[in-house]
Amino acid sequence: MATSFSLSTKGMVHSAHTTVCSLSVLVSILYISSHALALPQCDFPAIFNFGDSNSDTGAWSATFGQAGPPAGETYFHTPSGRYSDGRLLIDFIVESLGLPNLSAYLDALGSNFTHGANFAAAASTIRPGFSPIPYNVQFYQFAEFQTRSQTIREQGSHGVFVIGGVFSKLMPKDDYFLRALYTFDIGQNDLTYGYGANMSTDEVKAYVPDVLDQFGTIIKKIYHQGGRSFWIHNTGPVGCLPYILDRLLITAAQIDRVGCATPFNEVAQYFNQRLKKAVAQLRIDLPLAAITYVDVYSLRYSLFSHAKKHGFKNPLRACCGHGGKYNFNAKVGCGGKITVNGAQILIGKSCKDPSVRVNWDGVHYTEAANKFVFDRIADGSHSDPPIPLKMACHRVHH
Repeated sequence: MATSFSLSTKGMVHSAHTTVCSLSVLVSILYISSHALALPQCDFPAIFNFGDSNSDTGAWSATFGQAGPPAGETYFHTPSGRYSDGRLLIDFIVESLGLPNLSAYLDALGSNFTHGANFAAAASTIRPGFSPIPYNVQFYQFAEFQTRSQTIREQGSHGVFVIGGVFSKLMPKDDYFLRALYTFDIGQNDLTYGYGANMSTDEVKAYVPDVLDQFGTIIKKIYHQGGRSFWIHNTGPVGCLPYILDRLLITAAQIDRVGCATPFNEVAQYFNQRLKKAVAQLRIDLPLAAITYVDVYSLRYSLFSHAKKHGFKNPLRACCGHGGKYNFNAKVGCGGKITVNGAQILIGKSCKDPSVRVNWDGVHYTEAANKFVFDRIADGSHSDPPIPLKMACHRVHH
């Protein structure tokens, strides 16, 4: 009886301690949130974005060829350099701040960089050596852009040459680099490239610390060049994406109740835990920076786990694709064609209604899914600290 009483007592004490801790965290969050709401909105005159295909608005297309129809069909009604039927998370972020859509730094035609630039490129990784346009190259491009854009503005203001006068109006002002919001959405490919190289999930997890060290190094470099406001997305549930589910060896026991591959999602969650700790350290190392960690993972997983509740259907199937359980075919993807009797026939077609689908092409999200996530991160309820997007220039102490 004594032993039973002791265990029960310990259980009650543990339960009480857990409750107190939970209440303490809740009070802290409510305090920070109320404090944040009392702050003035930030005046972000520009956005500089770094990332992979989840936020690429034209870099890969300008370099290696356009992502053809039906990409862009929902919003732009034409291919727009985006791997989606419409807008990406970055597009909604930019629009909500009253800024024009970001031009890709590598797109030479029709670009306007007055209010920022997008350095994100499809297939990009944080670690170099796996992608033609990795994260460090994006930083080199940014550094070059920062210097040359001001040279062009100065030449234009002095009428040095006609071309300078024209392009000077398409460049950001010098103080914009200090006042801008720097956004990041990268890391997914660092994980999936490991799987593509037949690495185990443990082997992939083993190099995550090195990946995040390199991520932090670039943040510090941007900070030392004047950047102060950073908005960092964590990585999504890659184990729910058709290109992972269809191509990698997964046993029935590794599939969760939703239909996603648990081992790959666990690695993504491990990456995110380490990323959150890395961000906390960056706040210490960069005392003048306002750094917001944004949990897009939980929202994207919710699209798969509670699709019907959120108004979506068939979350694990690609909207645009051809054949198979997940409507995904690595050889004939979205927009893919085959030749029949000398004629090109489109077989990688879009679904009838992308607005109720989560996945666009087996790898990327639909505009509807991107908007769902944006609508829930904009108010800061999925951020650390819990500060709204429009107030992300403020340093809020935990």
